[in-house]
Amino acid sequence: MNTNKRENLAAYSFLSPALILLGTFLVIPALMAIYYAFTDYYLLTPDQRKFIGLQNFIEIFKDPIFIQSLKNIVLFVVFVIPIQVGAALGLALLINKPRKGNIFFKVAYFSPVVLSLVVISVLWLYLLNPSEGLINSLLTKIGMEAQPFLSSPKQAMITIVFVSAWQGAGYQMLIFLAGLQNIPSTVYEAGKIDGVNKWQNFIHITLPLLKPTSVLIMITTLISAFKLIIQPMVMTQGGPMNSTMTPVYYIYQSGFSDRMIGYASAMTVIFGIIIGIITLLQSRLTKEDDM
Repeated sequence: MNTNKRENLAAYSFLSPALILLGTFLVIPALMAIYYAFTDYYLLTPDQRKFIGLQNFIEIFKDPIFIQSLKNIVLFVVFVIPIQVGAALGLALLINKPRKGNIFFKVAYFSPVVLSLVVISVLWLYLLNPSEGLINSLLTKIGMEAQPFLSSPKQAMITIVFVSAWQGAGYQMLIFLAGLQNIPSTVYEAGKIDGVNKWQNFIHITLPLLKPTSVLIMITTLISAFKLIIQPMVMTQGGPMNSTMTPVYYIYQSGFSDRMIGYASAMTVIFGIIIGIITLLQSRLTKEDDM
């Protein structure tokens, strides 16, 4: 018993720094957010806050901006996941073939991942400038009309989707590449003996054996997509006409710009519940699929 106690004490001693950080920056703020969600906490008058029950939650479901932000994030997730994952898989398949210059292309495709999202957003702001941007200059030279891109309510979110997919595809590419290189060559050799062509190889061998890798990438991409805030904040400030407003960005605006901590906390609770339900459904579907 003394040995077990000493081993447990040693284990908790090693875990204590991480547990302290987890409690300080995750557990305690989460509990405080739940508490503040039921108050009218205003940042400039913290001593005057009072309990108001479900009033914040009632107001949120009447808030057209919050409803619009939910629609925007659903649109973003629906488009960015297939585009980003498809691009990552395509790049991984290209690099997986032995050829000269693969190291250069690996670095080139991965370099946007290591850059700051703020830097990337500012870079694309210049490229997408309606009057002086490089992309519109190229479009006009080939006889096409200049596009409004970020200044159009119809094009702004789709533009952010492509920018985000371009920035994140390199990370998923490396994961796919690792999965491809773990597929035994004997499997492809057996398929070649059976007369399987390249497309059949991809459909019946590569994709099934990449399934665990694909599930991991889908989960990480989904989580990252729901946290979208930097690109709309830098590139559009949530506009035009709230077409790129996201829940995380609206929570930030309500809490720190408008200083309505109680209202922002209530939105955090609602959005957290939505993410929890989606994560639970995803884990259930993945588990059933694995069985």
